[in-house]
Amino acid sequence: MKILESITETFADYDGYVLDLWGVVHDGRKPYPGVPEALAAMRAAGKRIAFLTNAPRRAWFIQTMLDGMGLDRALYDGIMSSGEATWLLLKAQSDPRFVGRAYHIGPDRDLSVVDDGVAELVPDIGAANFLLNTGPDPDRGPKSVEPYRTDLAACAAARLPMLCVNPDRHVMVAGERILCAGALADVYREMGGEVLEIGKPDPAVYGPTLDLIPGIARARVLAVGDTPHTDLAGAAAAGIDAMWALTGLFEFAHGRDVSPARVAELAAEEHVAPRAALRALRL
Repeated sequence: MKILESITETFADYDGYVLDLWGVVHDGRKPYPGVPEALAAMRAAGKRIAFLTNAPRRAWFIQTMLDGMGLDRALYDGIMSSGEATWLLLKAQSDPRFVGRAYHIGPDRDLSVVDDGVAELVPDIGAANFLLNTGPDPDRGPKSVEPYRTDLAACAAARLPMLCVNPDRHVMVAGERILCAGALADVYREMGGEVLEIGKPDPAVYGPTLDLIPGIARARVLAVGDTPHTDLAGAAAAGIDAMWALTGLFEFAHGRDVSPARVAELAAEEHVAPRAALRALRL
């Protein structure tokens, strides 16, 4: 498994890039060192860049977050998120399981997924048609599923289907690993609950993402992510090449200084086959 030290080493083979955000572009608070410069070099070389994230918020909300981090909008073409995909599903009312009233587990900052009244949030589980899971609430605890078990059990007893707006199990925020909605979905399944996850690795989310960088053949698109079961598996399912970023969750689990042989071993354990690894998104 080759480990690349610079994103410029990919320029001869790819014209479009699908980049994960948390763990690749930023740490949840600020861009990683060298990322703005790397994105600027990609743009100067004529590369098209789409951000694809499993964040349970709409694209406009995430763009505002990136603005607050000082990441210039000229450095990328657009953003697709699991929150945006969820909002589109709810707006279209294309799945009868997820129409009407929802009981929400998650923080208020995720409520952009019900913009324009695409679902009505209710405080009573008995009045809900489905469970909207956007992830742990920091006030209830971001590191353990235990504070959520009572609500999850009540929803399962009411046979509410769960709409999970972030398939990730964990994410890194400022060097700290916190739970995501996918961890609650795992518990819900153990309770016998029905779950639909929106976002990577579902290949359906890649269509609207590639629409942000039109006119590029899939063979000339590279996805970069730090999580094998979402970023790398999702790219493979969508028919595009993937590169494993050795930052974010990878660095948390395996450290910074890993050998090519170790990365290859880990990829085999995770049943993924990235084209290569990238030490970090930098020049």
